[in-house]
Amino acid sequence: MSKPKIKPLADRVLVESAAAEEKTASGIIIPDTAKEKPQKGVVIAVGEGKKDEPLTVKEGDTVLYGKYAGTELTFEGKEYLIMREADIFAII
Repeated sequence: MSKPKIKPLADRVLVESAAAEEKTASGIIIPDTAKEKPQKGVVIAVGEGKKDEPLTVKEGDTVLYGKYAGTELTFEGKEYLIMREADIFAII
C-alpha cells in the first residue's frame, strides 16, 4: 500500500474509508444500493494544523467521523475523504 502524494493544508485530514459492510450479522447479503456509507476510516495524511492549534490525529489512526463529513475524492484510482479535524468524532 503506497501512500498517495497528497498533502492536506492547515487543519485538514486525508482519510481512507473502511469498506462498507457486505453482510448483516445474521448473514444476509446487503445489495450495493442498500449499503450505508462507512463512518470509520484510517488517516492517511494530515496537514500542519493552524497557528496555536496543533492537530490531534496522526497518520495511521483509525477514526470515526460524521455521516456527511468531508469531501469525496478519487486519486490514482482510490477513494478518499478530505475533511477538517473538527469533523472527526473519535480516535479508536
